[in-house]
Amino acid sequence: MKSGIHPAYRTVVFHDTSADQYFKVGSTINTARTIELEGETFPYVPLDVSSASHPYYTGQQKVLAKEGSAARFNQRFGRFLGQK
Repeated sequence: MKSGIHPAYRTVVFHDTSADQYFKVGSTINTARTIELEGETFPYVPLDVSSASHPYYTGQQKVLAKEGSAARFNQRFGRFLGQK
């Protein structure tokens, strides 16, 4: 690899503020913030949503087949389209 053209790859702490979860991940993200975690200092990046708080990953996602405009459409016109 050429020297001086690649960003620094290091361990970064991402903090999901809505679920209060911390993730240590290798990343090249630039941040000026740091955090002390497990006796070491890491670069710190706060997040609003991660796999710990997103409804799709936590199983709290609504099922659209039973509610909403698509379900009303299928209920009205499904018999014409071959659906029951």
